[in-house]
Amino acid sequence: MRFLRRPKVFDAALVIVISVPSVIALVVMIARGETGEAPRLVHYLVGAALLLWRRRRPVLTAALMTALDVTGMALRLVTVADLPMAIALYSLGRHTSGRVTALAALAAYACYALAGEVFQPGRGNWVGYVFAVATAVGVGQLVRLRAELDERARSEAADAAVREERRRIARELHDIVAHHITVITALVGGARATLPAEQEVTRDALKSAEQTAREAMTEMRLLLDVLRADDVLRDGDLIGAGGAGGTGPDAATGVGADRLPALVAEARSAGLSTSLTVTGTPVALPAPVDLAVYRIVQEALTNTRKHAAGARAGVRLAYEPEAVEVEVVDDGRATGSGTPGFGLGGMAERVTLCGGRLTTGPHPGGGFRVHARIPLETP
Repeated sequence: MRFLRRPKVFDAALVIVISVPSVIALVVMIARGETGEAPRLVHYLVGAALLLWRRRRPVLTAALMTALDVTGMALRLVTVADLPMAIALYSLGRHTSGRVTALAALAAYACYALAGEVFQPGRGNWVGYVFAVATAVGVGQLVRLRAELDERARSEAADAAVREERRRIARELHDIVAHHITVITALVGGARATLPAEQEVTRDALKSAEQTAREAMTEMRLLLDVLRADDVLRDGDLIGAGGAGGTGPDAATGVGADRLPALVAEARSAGLSTSLTVTGTPVALPAPVDLAVYRIVQEALTNTRKHAAGARAGVRLAYEPEAVEVEVVDDGRATGSGTPGFGLGGMAERVTLCGGRLTTGPHPGGGFRVHARIPLETP
């Protein structure tokens, strides 16, 4: 069946199928010596043969077919358009578009109507020709439009897949690299601040390392801008990656809720006073939920270190029968400056993909609060 889907093979098979009955009839007539209908059959077979060009030269095929039929009408071989002409007109609508289709169809109709009035006067065939030409060309146009819509849908699906992959890369770069660079910057800055005054060479080296880390962060943000260009919340839609099934690359990063104690310890070592509270009975979380919980805490603590120096942060993880809640609250005041990053947007994407809800904003008691509730069964 796949072999028959090739255009040339299909067209050849079509010509053979519609020609076989006429060929058999012609052979029988010649064998019997009855040649009265032979010219009509030959006319039909010539028209069928022209259909071999119907894809590559649809306008030329329709023109030759029209000329053949007009000649047949003049010789009293045909009275109305036959099957090859209907297929040729369909191919005209299927494989051409716009003004070319309209002009070619109008020319074909004019030729048929004029030939009908000249060679078959008084029959009023012009009405039938309107219906025949318009129907065949119209069906071809409808099929062409549907094929174009299907192709556009496939193209948009491919583009969406590319955008999803770009957003996944950007999100992972931000979540992983930005977090670690921030920790490095904080550690180096802390070490530099505790050096004795006489260790000027070491102080300069640490200052250079700290500056290099900040430059790396700036360059990474420029890279994220490129990766996420034209993709950031287009028309209010979230374009995520990996899906809710947890089978994409995100699901294989090796981090999750069980790594939160290590993450909190790392934040403490970077100078951020952090506590972790776990309530409920810990259960194995679905891969995308597990990863989302870790990334939310990681990003929230990174933001606290960057924008609320000297603050204290509290992490709360609550296991419920049907959902898991994660909350990060700090008591600091925003002191950082610079261009906002993609952290909160990345949190929102992850939580939305898991079917959950994310709220972020100032905490009533002061500081900033990040709270997410994610169902354990993704809707």
